[in-house]
Amino acid sequence: MKTGKIIWCLIFLLGGIAVVPQAEGSRFKDIAGIEGVRDNQLFGYGLVVGLNGTGDSIKNGFTEQTLSNMLSKQGLAMKGMTLKADNVAAVMVTAKLPPFAKAGTTIDIQVSSLGDADSLFGGHLLVTPIKGVDGKVYAVAQGPVIIGGFSAGGSSGGVVKNHTTVGCIPDGALVERELDYDFGDKREFTINLHNPDFTTCQRMAEIINAQIAGVHAVVVDFASIRVSMEDSFQGSIVALISAAENLEVTVDSRAVVVMNERTGTIVMGENVRISTVAIAHGNLSIVISEDYAVSQPRSFAPSAPAGGAPTKVEKGAVMAPGGQTVVTTETTVGVTEEKKKLMVVNRGVTIQEVVGALNAIGVSPRDLIDILQTIKAAGALQADLKIL
Repeated sequence: MKTGKIIWCLIFLLGGIAVVPQAEGSRFKDIAGIEGVRDNQLFGYGLVVGLNGTGDSIKNGFTEQTLSNMLSKQGLAMKGMTLKADNVAAVMVTAKLPPFAKAGTTIDIQVSSLGDADSLFGGHLLVTPIKGVDGKVYAVAQGPVIIGGFSAGGSSGGVVKNHTTVGCIPDGALVERELDYDFGDKREFTINLHNPDFTTCQRMAEIINAQIAGVHAVVVDFASIRVSMEDSFQGSIVALISAAENLEVTVDSRAVVVMNERTGTIVMGENVRISTVAIAHGNLSIVISEDYAVSQPRSFAPSAPAGGAPTKVEKGAVMAPGGQTVVTTETTVGVTEEKKKLMVVNRGVTIQEVVGALNAIGVSPRDLIDILQTIKAAGALQADLKIL
């Protein structure tokens, strides 16, 4: 009878263990990228016109020279002429060319003043070729500049909202040249983690080998996994990448505590642990205040004559010579010390217990920064400490 009860208890416990939900994982595409598939930086130099007197002055020579060259290309003889057009500003145009961008598609661009313009509000960017680091033109930009703010003022003051010398043009550039991505003949690709970790790499390789037939995944280093197609794999390299990037894995990471002392922000990962440690934290406040007392003589007091002799006002009373104002200082010093008891913080199993134990001391986020630094110095904080 006892044996039967034990068996039923074991079955019940095993059944309870079987239904425990596993931790949700992250998709491969959210934590990693395919080697070679990335954005490319583009930049160019151009002119913004149509400004309401807020453009560049003649002090910088490049704006005048650029305007002269532009007008010369339009058939106007501008050689040797002095140009003073404060409705023009020289700008740098930057953009990101996404992978697989096709000719004729549009991309967003950012426009930044290069000279001493006051504002790009209301300006229009003229046709500007934007190039890659190889010197080739990959897109052409043009359009009205949006700055999301304004600036106005006079000779003795003004009002400015947002940054008025940097703007953007949504879909402001047309792609003219495509980047080459040859996936047709490839039989393998490499996955690179955004946050390298040996454990996460090993888990990803095991998941790929277990869930996708006909492929072989191997860990190259703590940031890369190489996936190769075997002869038995039915499908293309694009189909394999699509299947792999939608797999999920439980991401592992180092224990890190990030602190921003300027704002009092503290962020701790779930793997942060604190060994058993005793903490006492109290602030000593010293307040010094000063009050000023003024001794003022009576009004209308008769002054002493030129000889310095006292003046009689009435019988039996003699007034002193004209009085003098005296200022005296009264200083008060007060000392207040918080009465904090020594508290033992046991080893934290989870981040909730760690934070709960530290909050039990009644400290503010800024005090918690000092406490965590001291705990780290004592060797009781098993985490990397990063201070911004």
